[in-house]
Amino acid sequence: MKVSMDWLSQYVSLEGVQAEELAERITRAGIEIDSVESRNAGITTVVVGYVKSKEKHPDADKLNVCIIDAGQGEDLQIVCGAKNVDAGQKVPVALVGAKLPGDLHIKKAKLRGVLSQGMICSAKELGINDKLLPKEQQEGILVLPEQTEIGMPIVDLLGLNDQILDFDLTPNRSDCLSMLGAAYEVGAILGRDVKLPEVQPVEGGDAASNHISVTIEATEACSHFSARYISGIKVGTSPLWLQNRLIAAGVRPINNVVDITNFVMLEYGQPLHAYDADKLNNGAIEVRMGREGEVLTTLDDQERKLDERMLVIASGGKAVGLAGVMGGADSEVSQGTVNILLESARFDGGTVRKTSRRLGLRSEASLRFEKEVDAAAVVPALNRAAELIVRYAHGMIHEGVVEQVVTEPQEQTLQLSLSKLNSYLGTELSLLEVKTIFARLQFPCGDVAHDLIEVRVPTRRGDITRDVDLIEEVARLYGYDNIPTTPIEGATTPGALTAPQRLRRTIRHLLVHGGYQEVISYSFTHPDKNKRFPQLRGTHHDVALAMPMSEERSVLRTGLVSQLLEIASYNRNRKQENLALFEIGMAFFSEEEKLTRQPHEIPLLGLLLTGRRQPAQWNTSAERVDFFDIKGALEGVFSYLGIQPQVTYKADQPEGYHPGRSASVYLNTGMQELRIGTIGQIHPDIQREVDLEDTYVAEIELAPLYEQVNGQITYHELPRYPSIQRDIAVVVDDAIPSGDLTNVIRAAGQELLESVQVFDVFKGERIGNGKKSVAIALVYRHSERTLTDEEVTEVHERVLISLTLTFDAELRK
Repeated sequence: MKVSMDWLSQYVSLEGVQAEELAERITRAGIEIDSVESRNAGITTVVVGYVKSKEKHPDADKLNVCIIDAGQGEDLQIVCGAKNVDAGQKVPVALVGAKLPGDLHIKKAKLRGVLSQGMICSAKELGINDKLLPKEQQEGILVLPEQTEIGMPIVDLLGLNDQILDFDLTPNRSDCLSMLGAAYEVGAILGRDVKLPEVQPVEGGDAASNHISVTIEATEACSHFSARYISGIKVGTSPLWLQNRLIAAGVRPINNVVDITNFVMLEYGQPLHAYDADKLNNGAIEVRMGREGEVLTTLDDQERKLDERMLVIASGGKAVGLAGVMGGADSEVSQGTVNILLESARFDGGTVRKTSRRLGLRSEASLRFEKEVDAAAVVPALNRAAELIVRYAHGMIHEGVVEQVVTEPQEQTLQLSLSKLNSYLGTELSLLEVKTIFARLQFPCGDVAHDLIEVRVPTRRGDITRDVDLIEEVARLYGYDNIPTTPIEGATTPGALTAPQRLRRTIRHLLVHGGYQEVISYSFTHPDKNKRFPQLRGTHHDVALAMPMSEERSVLRTGLVSQLLEIASYNRNRKQENLALFEIGMAFFSEEEKLTRQPHEIPLLGLLLTGRRQPAQWNTSAERVDFFDIKGALEGVFSYLGIQPQVTYKADQPEGYHPGRSASVYLNTGMQELRIGTIGQIHPDIQREVDLEDTYVAEIELAPLYEQVNGQITYHELPRYPSIQRDIAVVVDDAIPSGDLTNVIRAAGQELLESVQVFDVFKGERIGNGKKSVAIALVYRHSERTLTDEEVTEVHERVLISLTLTFDAELRK
């Protein structure tokens, strides 16, 4: 919000206060001032001049020789090249010795042999942003109103002796989105009274209700709609003071009617809109929700497609404006407008915000409705605008305000305890001091009890709803710098990681030390990429983003594998082919097709391995990674966490994975065997699609690990007695997993069997079609004595018998 010091001084005295000082005091009171900008960009000795005559330059077709009366006692001869200069105009004239923005000094000069005693200036040459001027003033020299006094300093005429405070408002301070709101704030800070505009619209003619009517159908989105009927107006140029006010606030003047609605919006914070009443259907206004497929051309000449979630102003069944956002082009005020319907209303901020975002259309009006400006300003702002329109556009205000009120705005009454206030702030303020601060804020208050006061909060301060909000008001006006420093007392608790945080950190360290690199990918992805790989929790609905950055990032991810593949492909395209990556992140899903509550979030661990295990050396060849490399990484993590015995791998063919080189990972919780993840090679079709060689991935759900990992480390005594190792090679069906063999061996070996390890698998013609040879090392040991050969042989024979009976295994000689 840009606040003009000159405009602000109309409501609150700024005598003796410099702009920089005021900016500092406002900032210290809680509203940051981004900048203090002078409207005078460096102009001196520029006055109003009258063009008495204009003749063509004798030696230049594009130059004119003008005789100017600049109030200096004698006429000046000035050579000017502007196309729009003409006799009879009032124009800005930079006299000899004048200084213009850009360190331009004006001197006497001869242009093509003709003496020029100054310069006729354009708005841009005066340092004014010409985009904020009316369209007819944006080209050539600046033409001033005919009644302008000759010789008057241009800085006084255009209000350039002014400074602008740029209020950086937080969302809760919508009260300062108006000059009156800023005046209340400054008045409270300086301890000075606020003078409100005197509004006394003079009515005449018949009743306004004979010409216009108002109906609110969408009562939840519009709580108050008021209108006045003004007839016989003359649309024209606004007075210069009004244009200066708008330009200072960054608003471009258009015509007297539109400029007054913008002026009052800036003054009261209440957006207004003027309709050409003769373009409405019998002056009837309906406030309703839009209809699917309905179309409206807005004031910016853009065709907007509406829907049932947008609030519109309609007449005769046709939309004529987007409520709270922008009016329609078909009913706008133009040069031929004679009768107007002036609107002032209170629209629901959430509805306006959603409409604005859906259409990508932001306006000064929508900004104020979104932030819920003063609900009690609807009629006062309407009357103020009506009075100004009659004053500067003539016409007549017809009797009465035509309105429909759904709910009346109510002032809040809050109770505040003095002891609570001093306890919160660490101060010793008296009741009189607190009441004085509320008086500066113009919050009426009175005593309720010895320690309790009752404060009435005006409707303009919708951000104050609790007693702690009142305490904040006292603190900022008393001065944060004046609040004494109070030592912090009380019991403290040392910070610590939660169990899931510790587990994730442990996994991260293990993988990094094992040669893996951590990556962090987008949580957003394309819906098709979510379908490539199965969800760990079964099939659920994607969570779509309301405002995605692109179609490629339009839904939340349901797994990590797709993102890991993207990263791998990105690196491979940059000649980084040997990759070992991992990510710990969230996946998201919903059980509802149309989201009505927060989606589920599940923490996942994702691994990716591709390329070569090690580069080629003079004595070794390069070896490509395989399934067992990534399985070994997982086993290392599970082993360190102490849950390796609870984890099993079962051959599987999940979607998106190689049908013969993938498995599901299960965790035995003691009560059930829970599927916690997938491991395997990416399907060859997907590998070709993303331009990767053989790539192996794993995806593990971490939540079940949180419950099973207790963080305790169990230590075992070093063995004191020797072990005995027996190796066997058995021939079994190729379809039998080696893990099933080791499980049977452990069960048969019982307590004497210390470890079982598969060290070779062989297939070939000598073994037989559909068969394989599995070589297994068995280690036997007793913790309290040395085993004899007879004991080991007995157990070993039991192991062989179990393999034969269970799998029809044959001992390979």
